[in-house]
Amino acid sequence: MYMLVLSVGGFCFMVMAICGLSAFISNHKHLLNVLLGLEFVMLSVFGMLSVNMAGVGLEGVFVMFFLIMVACEGALGLSLLVSTVRSHGNDYFSSFGILMC
Repeated sequence: MYMLVLSVGGFCFMVMAICGLSAFISNHKHLLNVLLGLEFVMLSVFGMLSVNMAGVGLEGVFVMFFLIMVACEGALGLSLLVSTVRSHGNDYFSSFGILMC
């Protein structure tokens, strides 16, 4: 019978992912808080990948590809934040209108 055994590192990264998801879901006031929660989730997923793929031969390639995607996601989020602040003057979600261009 197969049992799933979590190591201490895996458990810590699992708690990090849950905390990041709760921050991502609950903070709706600022765009920057939402982006930070998303980056925290990506950091915990990176940690889980690093811990779980330590015994596989190609873990370096896959982890580096994941880091490249996370860096692109972070750059895209920051560029959206900068363009939003330039156009609206703040990053409050309440100032974004559906009918605004």
